[in-house]
Amino acid sequence: MPPDADQPLDVLLGRALRSMRHTWTAQPEELDLAPHQGRALMIVAESGPLRLSELAERLRIAPRSATEVADALQERGLVTRSADPSDRRAVLLSVTEAGQHAAGAVAESRRAGAEAFFGRLSAADRASLTRILTTLLQD
Repeated sequence: MPPDADQPLDVLLGRALRSMRHTWTAQPEELDLAPHQGRALMIVAESGPLRLSELAERLRIAPRSATEVADALQERGLVTRSADPSDRRAVLLSVTEAGQHAAGAVAESRRAGAEAFFGRLSAADRASLTRILTTLLQD
């Protein structure tokens, strides 16, 4: 359905975000990762060792679901689990070397998707959109 300029801003923004999200789901085929797995891998790669509970918080999913995501990433050799030295009941996730490379490929894929999405805008429009979104996101 083509956009209608008479639609409310929240509807247009929601449609734009869904469209952009579709570009993010196109992970590099050789990685064979679901979008949520790619996002989880990027979080672990960027944050260093972190607890499963923290990964669940950042992904906004239940801890049980975070365990399933971590299981899938560990099976592929992208993350490892270890006991948290400050609380042996807790598990820390760390990215492996292969995971670091995969996270970089996911990030590059997302950057390329964003470039394709925003590439339709002029430099001035991008600057305006950046300014507007920054203003809206200020607390």
